[in-house]
Amino acid sequence: MQSNLNIPKELRKKVDQELQPGEYIRWVEQPIPRFLTSSSIVSFLFAIPWTSFALFWIWGALGQELPNFKEGIQFQHIFALFGLPFVFIGLGMLSSPFWVWYAAKQTIYLITAQRAIIIKGGWSTTIRSYSPEQLKDVYRKEKADGSGDVIIAIRQWEDRKGNQRSEEIGFLGVRNSQEVEKLLKQLAQNAD
Repeated sequence: MQSNLNIPKELRKKVDQELQPGEYIRWVEQPIPRFLTSSSIVSFLFAIPWTSFALFWIWGALGQELPNFKEGIQFQHIFALFGLPFVFIGLGMLSSPFWVWYAAKQTIYLITAQRAIIIKGGWSTTIRSYSPEQLKDVYRKEKADGSGDVIIAIRQWEDRKGNQRSEEIGFLGVRNSQEVEKLLKQLAQNAD
């Protein structure tokens, strides 16, 4: 394992538990932890007017004044509480950049001589393992600095409304996407 990579102890244990006897790591990395990604920035920007409106609505429901409980709880105080779930949703969306950053800090990508592995830690752990046969359609989306995403698979499904949805699965936010793609393609050749 690369010694210059500071892997949290919990993730290091999960890596050690996942490896088979005799399986060695050819490459390991955590994604670049970023606050603002395309998904989190959209959510964050939408949350600004959402939360502002929810707070404005509560203020209006309170009669545009701070509640005075000396006269007891009034109907308007209870009515204003209906705005709180919308404020909490807004706060959740405003904090989405933090959760994206946190998820990156709890994720580790591995390439061994036998497979590619994605380990996502946190409150629960998800481990996805890809054999050489599953790496036939690997491609990368690279930025000018060489970092980017190396896509292993595309998961497609139909939502409740019948709309087609898809999710790119792979090593997202890696520092040298070209090197990672090359290693995965070499691993895929092992299936031939």
